[in-house]
Amino acid sequence: MMAVNEGFKDYVVDQLEQLGWVTVKKMFGGAGIYYEGIIFGLLADDVLYFKVDDSNRSDYEQIGMEPFQPFADKPMVMPCYEVPVEILENKELLSDWARKALSASKNMPSKGSKGKRRSKNNYSNISSLASNRSKTSGLGVRYKVQFRS
Repeated sequence: MMAVNEGFKDYVVDQLEQLGWVTVKKMFGGAGIYYEGIIFGLLADDVLYFKVDDSNRSDYEQIGMEPFQPFADKPMVMPCYEVPVEILENKELLSDWARKALSASKNMPSKGSKGKRRSKNNYSNISSLASNRSKTSGLGVRYKVQFRS
């Protein structure tokens, strides 16, 4: 279970105030930490994890921190490492580490860049929504979307 205590979440957000406006979104029992729409950290079981790459991984490994392992019975690890308590308790240092994590997150390849091709949707076959709308009673406007084959 990866529950996150609201008090811990609020504490982390407060500690990150020097970074700027961060948002926390629930996901898979834990929570993701975002800055301007980019995820750079995780909260799981009241532990803070930051994203890592080759530029900041050694900061964590040198002090014995471990990568995030979402499932105890599986060897899968994620590119996130536990943030040391000493860093979490120091707003200035935490802000520095968060900026490095944000940079690491920005440098990660996007999901679509692994050689997989997405199928292209052909939106030209969608008929005009405006001409096919019908009013509903008290619920606003409902649109009928028709696809042509």
